[in-house]
Amino acid sequence: MSEPPTVVADTGVGSFEDYVTLRSASLLRFAYLITRNREDAHDAVQEALTGLYPRWRQVAGRGDVDAYVRRSIVNAHVSSWRKVRRMFPTAEPEVVATAPVVSDAADAVADADQALRLCGELPPVQRAAVVLRFYEDRSFAEIARILGCPEGTARSHVHRALSALRARLDGGRR
Repeated sequence: MSEPPTVVADTGVGSFEDYVTLRSASLLRFAYLITRNREDAHDAVQEALTGLYPRWRQVAGRGDVDAYVRRSIVNAHVSSWRKVRRMFPTAEPEVVATAPVVSDAADAVADADQALRLCGELPPVQRAAVVLRFYEDRSFAEIARILGCPEGTARSHVHRALSALRARLDGGRR
């Protein structure tokens, strides 16, 4: 009588071929979740199984083949995007060049102070309408409900407040 084939503890299979047949669908689902691309998932599983084949007896003897293969899939995916980054490097100088340049924080503080001062000069209802519209990002219907007026009146408050602010800003520049 011949001896039964050795069974791998975590998979219930004895040969590499049986393991691939039994677990390939699950491994593909795992790889898809990692790569978010069907072709990349197939490639990652193929690379992981190709690496497993020569080590089958050693890995199967330790008993956790799935952990080994899943780690190989993750490593294959990481290696693939590293390779792409080496082949097509990003142009970091362009990113730095396109970033807005702030000359001095004092300018921003001065602008905020001026906006606060100018809003403080508005009538209370207009000031409330501007704050609700631009600071709290409320709709005109919400502003009208909060201020207790028709929506058209809320629009008018915002429009008049902006006109007054523009006039004061233009007057201050001359």
